[in-house]
Amino acid sequence: MFVLKAFARRPEPGLRLTLVSKDRLSPYSGMLPGHMAGLYAREEMHIDLERLALESGAVLIQGQAIGLDTAAKQVRLASGEVLAYDLLSVDIGIVPDLAGIDGAAEHGLTVKPIGDLLAKWDRLVADSERPDGPRRIAVIGGGVAGICLAFAAAARLRRAGAARMQVSLVSAAVSPEINAGMHRRIRKALRRHGIVLHANDPARGIDGRGVTLASGKRIAADTVLVSTGAAPPQVIRDTPLAKDERGFLSVGPTLQVLNDEAVFAAGDCATIVAHPRPKAGVFAVRQGPVLARNLRRAARGEALEAYAPQRDHLILIGTGDGRAIGGRGRWLAFEGRWAWRLKDWLDRRFMRRFR
Repeated sequence: MFVLKAFARRPEPGLRLTLVSKDRLSPYSGMLPGHMAGLYAREEMHIDLERLALESGAVLIQGQAIGLDTAAKQVRLASGEVLAYDLLSVDIGIVPDLAGIDGAAEHGLTVKPIGDLLAKWDRLVADSERPDGPRRIAVIGGGVAGICLAFAAAARLRRAGAARMQVSLVSAAVSPEINAGMHRRIRKALRRHGIVLHANDPARGIDGRGVTLASGKRIAADTVLVSTGAAPPQVIRDTPLAKDERGFLSVGPTLQVLNDEAVFAAGDCATIVAHPRPKAGVFAVRQGPVLARNLRRAARGEALEAYAPQRDHLILIGTGDGRAIGGRGRWLAFEGRWAWRLKDWLDRRFMRRFR
């Protein structure tokens, strides 16, 4: 999105842009929990890639890349089409890491990709309004995303008038992103909202009746949302491009893949080897303008700009009731209605940049 906006503002003579995206509308993950809680309409959390492509003079191909031939400089699409490139920029996010959870692919509702989740979530909310509808939701994942989803699910079921609703949060360990002060506030808020926390007891299996934990404990659930760790998409795993120990593309400070100067990568699908960071959207956002400038410089044959991510980043977790819990680094932690207003303002400001 940053690349398209940059070339819309200042087109590069002789450069032809092609955007490959499975969907025409791109969801903003920062507003996903708020949407699931019923606080944002669907259109408020989506960016129109077709309009951005039109503004920048790019060709939008609605499709999915399934193969990268870096020797021939070609991208193979699921449709059978083959695209040639001089420069390739990859920012395709992650897929959920379901390893170690039996039945997760068959019985779990994975959060990524977001586009696939939304239609299923709509059906779940509609079903929950029936007298015999689902009332028990388990969320697997104790990171920021999983916590946000647990609060969102509880808030949405309350708004839908679902009586006797039950939300459980399964956490393998405390996320290193969450400092001690935030963690204390999160635990209190979970209790306040009636969300049962199963801490330090990872999920080992999902079936049609619920979740089995490592301890052998069973959690009854009608629906299981899975927000576990990240794994690289298959199209990355099948390439000879340099990767880190987890299979994500290894890039240098210029955002070029280490063993191929013609390939750039940003966002969650890549790891800056000199500055590894958690898979969080804030880093992709900061990389966007640098990526745009370096693609332009690479096309011109100019020296590229180095990027170094910040060490800490602001975390804001909406609790679905007009409040939020926030923090940064090891010590800063806070909560309140003003924290939700801050998060809402930041998210809406971000979206306005692409409208």
